[in-house]
Amino acid sequence: MGCGRRGRLLAPHRRRQFPLWEGIRVSGSIEYTGTDSAETEPAGTGSTRTESAGTVLVTGGAGFIGRAVVDAALGRGWAVRVLDSLRRDVHGDEQPLPEGVELVRGDVTSLDDVRSALVGVDVVCHQAAKVGLGVDFADAPDYVASNVLGTSVVLAAMTELSVARLVMASSMVVYGEGRYRGAGGAIQPPPRRVEDLEAGAFEPVDPTTGLSLEPLLVHEDADLDPRNVYAVTKLAQENLASAWTIATGGSAAALRYHNVYGPGMPQNTPYAGVASLFRSALERGEAPRVYEDGGQRRDFVHVRDVAGANLAAIDWTADHPRSFRAFNVGSGVVHTVGDLADRLSRYTGGAAPVTTGQYRLGDVRHITASSARIHAELGWRASVDFEDGMREFATAPLRAAVR
Repeated sequence: MGCGRRGRLLAPHRRRQFPLWEGIRVSGSIEYTGTDSAETEPAGTGSTRTESAGTVLVTGGAGFIGRAVVDAALGRGWAVRVLDSLRRDVHGDEQPLPEGVELVRGDVTSLDDVRSALVGVDVVCHQAAKVGLGVDFADAPDYVASNVLGTSVVLAAMTELSVARLVMASSMVVYGEGRYRGAGGAIQPPPRRVEDLEAGAFEPVDPTTGLSLEPLLVHEDADLDPRNVYAVTKLAQENLASAWTIATGGSAAALRYHNVYGPGMPQNTPYAGVASLFRSALERGEAPRVYEDGGQRRDFVHVRDVAGANLAAIDWTADHPRSFRAFNVGSGVVHTVGDLADRLSRYTGGAAPVTTGQYRLGDVRHITASSARIHAELGWRASVDFEDGMREFATAPLRAAVR
């Protein structure tokens, strides 16, 4: 099913009248920007219906994942509009958008900016966020403003303009330490103790027996246990979206991304993922520094596959009014952080990784989730193999460092 009137909220008493899109001006101006052509390479498997694509607004569409979603949507026949503040501390002077994309320079925390960007839109793909564990707790206000306030503003504006379909970027960090099996069955362990980490005892232990636990795959209905500021804000975004669907009859899909990597990752920033940090080190001629013992289990999923998951979720929202649904988005194959460092060193021909034994409070030991739900309900499956993806990523361009 396409993106016709069925996707609009029936709340005329809340609707405000706006001029046609051609007449809108926001804090900046609407621009048709970019010189790159959109990639048309398939991005993950899943629904490919194109009979009635409309207009999708991608918030944060100039970012790493947002840009991949833009490319995938263009390849599927959508008209694409991007709302992005183009923060210099994120993008520098870059405006990496394909030709023909409508760019609204604005901030998701500004109701006026979001209202303007939403006119004529059929579905919102909300990627704008402050990501990563960050530097320290002093980052908390920026995380809350960007993620929680920003999402609330987007939802308020969608309600006002009767836009009823949302796909939003969430994260596997909402699960906390993940799920394990102990002597008495499935268990969610408490945070690891500083004294254990200092002693190099990194594995979570059964609080009853003191024995190491067996890590399991996490499903979407598992208990949620956010353990850092970023995780708290991602769960708050999900809760806001769920409340919005109840209040308005809209539909929302929350995609809980696992460790996303691929071309265009930002480099040399503590807010990037571990894949970018390792690549950045190798590009400087340094060895990747692996925390703990490198045995942390993760699921590394390619950014093109993540973009494909977003398109599959957009299709899902057309058929599920008054619904909120979370979907894990991963490759389905478990690797370790040490595996990641090893492959990048090997494929770049760079220095071998150095395992430091250092740790960061707030990091979890193992977190890998099942992607069975998104396979079954959205027909999506990751298509980029780990070895192929690492070989490409080892030499792919990164987003220039912001100074």
